[in-house]
Parts: sequence; structure tokens; C-alpha cells
Amino acid sequence: MFEFELLHRDIASAARAGRFNTPHGSFDTPTFMPVGTCATVKGLTCEQLAATGSQIVLANTYHLLVRPGPQVVRRLGGVHAMLGWRGPMLTDSGGYQVFSLAELRRLSDEGVTFRSHVDGSAVELTPQRAIEVQEALGADIIMQLDECPPHEAPRAAIAEAVERSAVWARRCLAAKMRDDQALFAIQQGGVDLELRAQSARQIVELDLPGYAIGGLSVGEGHEAMLSVLRTIEGQFPRAKPRYLMGVGEPRDILAAVACGVDMFDCVLPTRNGRNAFAYTWSGPLRLRNAAHASDTRPLDESCPCPACRNYSRGTIRHLFMAQEMLGPILLTVHNLTFFAQFMRAIREAIAQGSFGRQSREWIEKLYPADKGADPNG
Repeated sequence: MFEFELLHRDIASAARAGRFNTPHGSFDTPTFMPVGTCATVKGLTCEQLAATGSQIVLANTYHLLVRPGPQVVRRLGGVHAMLGWRGPMLTDSGGYQVFSLAELRRLSDEGVTFRSHVDGSAVELTPQRAIEVQEALGADIIMQLDECPPHEAPRAAIAEAVERSAVWARRCLAAKMRDDQALFAIQQGGVDLELRAQSARQIVELDLPGYAIGGLSVGEGHEAMLSVLRTIEGQFPRAKPRYLMGVGEPRDILAAVACGVDMFDCVLPTRNGRNAFAYTWSGPLRLRNAAHASDTRPLDESCPCPACRNYSRGTIRHLFMAQEMLGPILLTVHNLTFFAQFMRAIREAIAQGSFGRQSREWIEKLYPADKGADPNG
């Protein structure tokens, strides 16, 4: 039911291209997952989302637990039916909210209790409860509950999070009942390579369908992230997918792919799209800039999305300046289309043996103000 096929390997790096099969179809790797936190990618219909070329979508356990509740989601047919999405889906366990909602939670070895960001009520999330909720949501890939410490936490606190996350991974596996969902465990350890190796050993022992690298992209910086990613090839099984959580900057994606990462998610393309920021193969466009006011060119000549086929840069800028909702919708569609094309180009480069050269060329185009930067650090 869950099978990871390695199709191509890069000869000069750990980059690889593959395919992961799930009950709702397969997705190609390396892949990027749009974030549909509350069972919706903001502003898009399921048809618009599918047209971007995205193959797998992420939703969030904590947010759906708070509202509308897992039993309501189950009665509505699960997250696939709520989103109207027929392809693979993944649910984050709520572990990231242990980090992002630190001021609203109380943490112990048993689990975490949040003060709901909606109404202030107590929301309890234990490893067992995280699995129970995700089984009700019905995604194809589910995640263990983990503790993601802030990057500036002292080593003792990071070591405690590694141990706690390992224990929680075992409790999640013991609680899992459905065989049509793949459970991924999550590595922690900050940027401490010894703790990272320890965390990897503890979760690999569970022999799960896939493994995630958590606790990065939380303020540690590009070089510190790379120091961790360069170690994963020897820490995780080659025959299992590796998922770098919460990373979406193209420079970081290229560097992570070179280290052997297969899956990514991030709010950047959708959040930035709602804020008049467009990704293009020639570098970013900030559409609120007055320089675009009378620009008749499309966002990107090579992009097949509706925004590029039907609207000029000047028109899209006008939509944002007039606070018309179509502006954020168009840029959300465009950015997700760009990311889907970007990941497809990466897969093709790996298959053709040109990933290293093309990565350097992409960096020069995507970051024109920083030409010559090496995506691998």
C-alpha cells in the first residue's frame, strides 16, 4: 500500500528522485506540499489547487482538533472530502504548535495542553490523542507528536526534547490502529549534530514508512541548517522518504535536495502570495512596488497559470492596491504553480544528471541580487 520507489540518483550528491505510493494515489519526489492548515488552501477551490500541479497537500491536526473537531471532520468524510482533494494528503500532528504557540501551552512528559487560540478552552494533545485525531481526519500520511524546541534553547532542553520525542514516537506507533495510514517519526536535536544522530537512531529503530527532519527553519539560519542536513544521508534508510518540515525557500530546497531530502512543506508561497509577493524564474516580484503600475508583462513568460496567461503585472498590482480579493487568489495560484514547476524541474535535472549545474544556474536567476551563491553553502 505504501511503497517508495527510488527512480534516479544524482552522481555528484545525495539528491534522488522517486515516487511514494499511497491509498489516494502516488506523488513524485522531491515534492512540495501546499499548506491547507484548516482543510483549505486559503482562497483556492480544489480545482484551482489541482491545476497548479501540486500532488500532495498538508493539513494540521491541532487546528482541525480545535475547529471543527475530529468527529465533525469524520462525519464530513475526512480531510479529503472537506478539501475536495482526491490525491494524497498529510497531516501534521500539532507538534509545531508546541513551538509556535508556546505562550498558550503547558508541556509535560504525558503531552501538551493548549489554551485554544479560538476561545481559550483547554485542548489536550497526547501522543495517543494525536493519532486518534489523525485517524479521524483520514490523511494518507500522519505524523508523530513531537516537541520542537526553539533554536536558542540550552542543550539540556534540546536533549530533553529529543528523549521526549522518541518516547512519544513509540507511543504514537503503539496507538496506531489504521493500516491505510503511514506514520512518519520526526528527528529533533536543534543544530547539535550529536543529539541529531541520537534522535535518528531512536526513531529509525521503529522501522516506519518514512522519517521527518523537524526543528529546523526556526531561526537557526541557512548555514546551521545545512550542517544538520549534510549528516542525514548516513542516518536514515535510503529506501524510505525523508521529509524536511516547514522549509520552502527555494535556496534551502535546493540545498536540502542535494543532501537527500524528498519532501517539503511551507506557508511561504501562499502567505507571500496574499501579500503581493510573486516567485518567478527571474527572481521575486513585489507587486506593490510602483515600478509595476503600468507594466503590461505577465508575472513570468514561462508560467502556464491563469495569472500569467490572463493578467499583467500592472493589473495584478491594481487588484492589491484596490484591496480586491482576486489579487491574493491569483498570486496564490501563481506561486503554487511556480513551486510545482520548480520541483518538477529538480526531478528532471536529477534524472538527466544535471542537478548540480542547474542548481547553480537557478540560484543565479532566482536570487539576482546575490549572483554566484552556492546553493550547497
